Amino acid sequence: MIMAQEIERKFLVKGDFKDKVFKSTRITQGYLCSVPERTVRVRVKGDKGFITIKGIGNESGASRFEWEKEIPVDEVLELLKICEPGVIDKTRYLVKNDEYTFEVDEFYGDNDGLTVAEIELPDEQAQFNRPDWLGEEVTGDVRYYNSMLMKNPYKNWK
Repeated sequence: MIMAQEIERKFLVKGDFKDKVFKSTRITQGYLCSVPERTVRVRVKGDKGFITIKGIGNESGASRFEWEKEIPVDEVLELLKICEPGVIDKTRYLVKNDEYTFEVDEFYGDNDGLTVAEIELPDEQAQFNRPDWLGEEVTGDVRYYNSMLMKNPYKNWK
């Protein structure tokens, strides 16, 4: 069982990154609970299943409590049946950037056209090189949280 603070920054993607990808995984996820104080998520990531609980973010939106546990895929598929409406479907691409790795999510379905990159950092002040494909920072903008994209998908923003 992993209990930790998650520190990450989130950015829009404005350019081509796919020539730098070293791994990609399809992810389907739903939310059993998506209130601001906590989210409970189930997901199929490749051939594995997970349940994750996240706490409310701090003032900057970069840090929050996270607990995750691997569970059987068939249990995730059963839990998806009782999730809140709206499923997140995306491909996650891993892109190495010096000592860090960006997780770049390309969304499908109701969030088609949205591509977001996240970088996990050891602390909020950690410095990193910004690749040229990285766009505007959206850390702390709740519209870009997966739990909010489920309720108010990108297709409705225009």
